[in-house]
Amino acid sequence: MIRTAVKNDAAAVCDIYNYYILNTSVTFEEQAVSVTEMEQRIEDHLKDYPWLVFEDDTGRVKGYCYASKWRTRPAYSHSVELSVYVDRNEHKKGIASALYGALFPLLKNSNVHAAVAGIALPNEPSRLLHEKFGFTNVARFRDIGRKFGTWIDVGYWEYIF
Repeated sequence: MIRTAVKNDAAAVCDIYNYYILNTSVTFEEQAVSVTEMEQRIEDHLKDYPWLVFEDDTGRVKGYCYASKWRTRPAYSHSVELSVYVDRNEHKKGIASALYGALFPLLKNSNVHAAVAGIALPNEPSRLLHEKFGFTNVARFRDIGRKFGTWIDVGYWEYIF
């Protein structure tokens, strides 16, 4: 089941996201996020943009996605950045695709014109997911981030609604 996130989802979202923070370079955050901080992030995002969670048959959150402001200047007000994370033990089960499948109609029916996804490279599963949904690669920044002592490239993919 896919539904709008609520504050009470923060602990489950932290369980998913903090693994990626502490063990991978797919996010450039370096410190685990507290449940209190995640509760605030969810509340703040939901004021302007969708945040969805995927629950399994037992009601456990196995993934989430959200849209957020792309940039602060007014001319960017019709553009969003997308993020999607799936529990590390639940990959290749269609959860990310299901989440994007639910998110895209919400964005299309709002005033969003463009969506951007930044992907730390290499990340073949994320690249394939975004291209499956019609995103086009528009940029690559070499050595733009540094995590775990390694320089990381970031690619940007764009989708126009």
